[in-house]
Amino acid sequence: MVFLTVPYAEKDAAKALGARWNPTRRRWYVADGVATEPFAKWIDAASASASASASASTASSGGGAAKPGAKAGSGRVDSYQGKTVVGVNYVALEHDCNPLEECPRCRQTLEGTPWWAARTSLAALVGGMPGTSTIRTPGKAS
Repeated sequence: MVFLTVPYAEKDAAKALGARWNPTRRRWYVADGVATEPFAKWIDAASASASASASASTASSGGGAAKPGAKAGSGRVDSYQGKTVVGVNYVALEHDCNPLEECPRCRQTLEGTPWWAARTSLAALVGGMPGTSTIRTPGKAS
């Protein structure tokens, strides 16, 4: 994220180009992944260098590396931050299906993953509760 120094008289121009307002810092900013060239006149040198060093350190430390099997650009996007959000047990699927229902096509991909283990333990826990016998445990016939 690159913070901008935008005079009040130019706020509408910055907003029209895609800048966002950060109410906590009370400053305009450009989200990560957005081209900063149109905002060049409002970028202060300190903010630009801090943003560049932060993204370089993330890339070199492997902090931005995708999980094995995850597709680039997959997952939900947090519109406030403009970043892809996935859970700790996220597994990319080849087609759109409901992973909470049995799918023979996805079973091979999911079986043996932490997601499958979490889903199985949750189904067993919920299945053991009174009045919830309709919850199926993955891999068992209904």
